[in-house]
Amino acid sequence: MKRRTATATLCAALLLTAATSGAAVADGPHGGPHDGPPPREAAALTGTAKLYRSAGDDITFTFDAHLAAEDNEDPLRATGTFAFSHYLNGAGARAEAEVDCLLTGGDVAVVSGVITDSDLPGAVGKRVGVTVHDLGRHDRLGYSWAATGSPAEGGELPRCVGSAPFEKVRKGTGDFDVVPWQPRL
Repeated sequence: MKRRTATATLCAALLLTAATSGAAVADGPHGGPHDGPPPREAAALTGTAKLYRSAGDDITFTFDAHLAAEDNEDPLRATGTFAFSHYLNGAGARAEAEVDCLLTGGDVAVVSGVITDSDLPGAVGKRVGVTVHDLGRHDRLGYSWAATGSPAEGGELPRCVGSAPFEKVRKGTGDFDVVPWQPRL
């Protein structure tokens, strides 16, 4: 009889320990419903590079654009900023834009945004789009105003429109990183 009581007590203790441990693991270390890393963001474009121009133009693009995991089905919910500048012999302009769309596929990203700050007269409030091809040390880039003229001119550009990535990044400057979008189709 003593043996049965000891076995039953041990089994009860083991069950209680397992149930308590299971609840702690299910809740996570901070009381949340999941343990482990947060879900991967749905898409992203980050990094900075200078473009190559034989005349010596100083052209820089910087991106910090993201589509959160919970917004995977709506690229128009992307957030972040991007900036660009173009100077030659001391003349030129710069602009910063707030992201309003981000689409990525493989190593290619198309981002658009509305210019929020610029020293180019008439540019603030205009939408621009940029396309990046993340090729490691040989990244490429294209921008909507290659076909439409200055970002301060032209009609309203739709969201997520850029141009083919025809420009080459200056050697040693490209560090673009594209996180590919994986929508449920």
